[in-house]
Amino acid sequence: MAEESGAEPKYLQIADALKAAIELGEYGPGDRLPGENVLAPQYGVAPMTARRALRVLTSQGLAESRKGAGFFVQAFHPVRRRGIQRLARDQWGSGKSIWAADESRPLTVDQVTVEEVTPPAHIIRMLELGERETACARSRRFVLEGRPVMLATSYLPFSLVAGSAITQADTGPGGTYARLADLGHAPVHFREEIRGRLPTSVEAAALGMSMERPVLKVCRTAFDADKRVVEVNEMTLDSASYVLDYEFDA
Repeated sequence: MAEESGAEPKYLQIADALKAAIELGEYGPGDRLPGENVLAPQYGVAPMTARRALRVLTSQGLAESRKGAGFFVQAFHPVRRRGIQRLARDQWGSGKSIWAADESRPLTVDQVTVEEVTPPAHIIRMLELGERETACARSRRFVLEGRPVMLATSYLPFSLVAGSAITQADTGPGGTYARLADLGHAPVHFREEIRGRLPTSVEAAALGMSMERPVLKVCRTAFDADKRVVEVNEMTLDSASYVLDYEFDA
């Protein structure tokens, strides 16, 4: 069926109709959505057009595809990442994980590597490392309810953290920031930069997500009282798994 000039493509019309039905509660979390063999005759389009509409919903984080079973309304409840509260000294300084400010659901690390590296050039500049100076790189994958939600790599001057628990997989109560405080370099100021883009194939595979759905790239820089950069943390968040929440007084 030919589409009218200037009209929204049929696959987007179908996706919009399904999205509206989800928002109205006609399809609840975990419900199976009509497949392309149902949608195609209903809207007078080819099955591939109907499938493209369903893929739009997965790219928006509203649906998930299950191999051999079809498309289902996303049942996962996104993490509300509390950007201000999680970095307060009262949080990590009392031995709590900064992630505990976000969720009462257990967030776990299922992959972790800690190594001494020559970091990328932009990290060298940010940490103000000298020639032949190295960094401690802490790379982790975070999982919630069996779903990978975030990749993170922290870089810290190796000369600063050598011999401390920061160079171990388990940094202990309060995490990296509490250990920096033990070393006399407690973070007193943070800056976060956030942008969105499509994932690389490696990121999509690690997060178990479609390459058509954007990720959120968060880069956090931590400064001590002497304004020295003591950590640069580069995070990759599945955009369907997170809500970024920033609450502060005027």
